[in-house]
Amino acid sequence: MQTRFSSVVLTGASSGIGEALARELSAPGVTLLLIARDEARLEAVAAACRAKGATVETARVDVRDADAMRQALESFDTRVPVDLVIANAGVSAGLTPGHGPEAPGVSRRLMEINYAGMLHTVEPLLPRLIARRAGRIALVSSLAGLRALPDMPSYSATKAAVRGYGIALRGWLARHHVGVTLIYPGFVTSPMSARHAGARPFEIPAEKAATLIHHRLKSGHRVIAFPFPLAAGIFLGNLLPPWLSDLTMRPFEAEVRPDDGR
Repeated sequence: MQTRFSSVVLTGASSGIGEALARELSAPGVTLLLIARDEARLEAVAAACRAKGATVETARVDVRDADAMRQALESFDTRVPVDLVIANAGVSAGLTPGHGPEAPGVSRRLMEINYAGMLHTVEPLLPRLIARRAGRIALVSSLAGLRALPDMPSYSATKAAVRGYGIALRGWLARHHVGVTLIYPGFVTSPMSARHAGARPFEIPAEKAATLIHHRLKSGHRVIAFPFPLAAGIFLGNLLPPWLSDLTMRPFEAEVRPDDGR
């Protein structure tokens, strides 16, 4: 039996998978709280979602701001009890040109956004979901969280941290009838992907990724990993001896251009 979500929180909603998910989730009878940092892009996404019949609220909040996140989430949930929260906000980074060390501060920035930002999205809603004994939490990790990319050490580490937290959360919340889904995207056409100068095997459009994620969330999947050939290859690669596993990652060498900080 498929679940229909009527009250949804989505972070990182202004571009990439987040924007595509916002549009995919939009329909009459659905209320969305879209959270992102870029006000202009966020309002453009909100307008597109309203055009599809959804009721949309926006919050221009940086997920690193724990107090602002808590206020926005608790206020929204009090008015429209949340049945799906998607912690999607994230940024990527890689080694400096020539495969040099990551720039100073990169690791901490990614940990603050990709991991702490996820916590700031989930933690304010946990007591409420537990009290209602209902709802679903979806955490967007990455296939890089299943097998670290040599050129993206901090990104891989933060996505592995999201994975570890989500697995523990899933086991704990099952007794409270709150579902948890771990999402492991591969390469998805987006501004983040465009900064990845290297091989992007099996890359899919953000719209296709959003449709797949939405369908599987409605079906209650605990794990969503795609595209299948790449996910399967990573699973098998993790069974290899470390030296051989490392060799299989050489075709994925890449440089990741810095983001614009938005």
